[in-house]
Amino acid sequence: MSDFIIREIQPHDNAQIAAVIRAVFIVDQFPKTGTAFADVQLDFMFETYDQPRAVYFVVEHDGKIVGGGGISQLEHSTENICELQKMYFLPEARGKGLGFQMIQRCLAQATEFGYEKCYLETLPEMKAAQHLYQKSGFEYLCEPLGNTGHSTCPVWMITTLSPKK
Repeated sequence: MSDFIIREIQPHDNAQIAAVIRAVFIVDQFPKTGTAFADVQLDFMFETYDQPRAVYFVVEHDGKIVGGGGISQLEHSTENICELQKMYFLPEARGKGLGFQMIQRCLAQATEFGYEKCYLETLPEMKAAQHLYQKSGFEYLCEPLGNTGHSTCPVWMITTLSPKK
């Protein structure tokens, strides 16, 4: 696993991470409407996360992007809550502990940014991801927060972040 690198996104990563996210939806046969697949910012991930209190990380393997995940302020929310966003991995990057590492890195950065909670939305079919989220302290919610536009992601989860020491 030492040949997998988690690093912040760079402008030249845009096309690769967009292709990775779209490939995951196609390979795993996930819905394409009302999900991240249809997000307009998918082709401009560096620019989307190049703002205060936001960050996106990519997973690189042998010079190729194989996954990613990030955090940003929860859209249409006035609360101090970030959202874990666009965390997807190609099949060759799964089962290696990278998802857990990515979540921990994102939550640590969210804490550093001063967020109080971290929210996420996912698909019911993403059972392995949900298990990973629970392992990372996320709990299920009965209704969505904010207004992300992801109408076909009916699984909502949240975790409280530990304040910076």
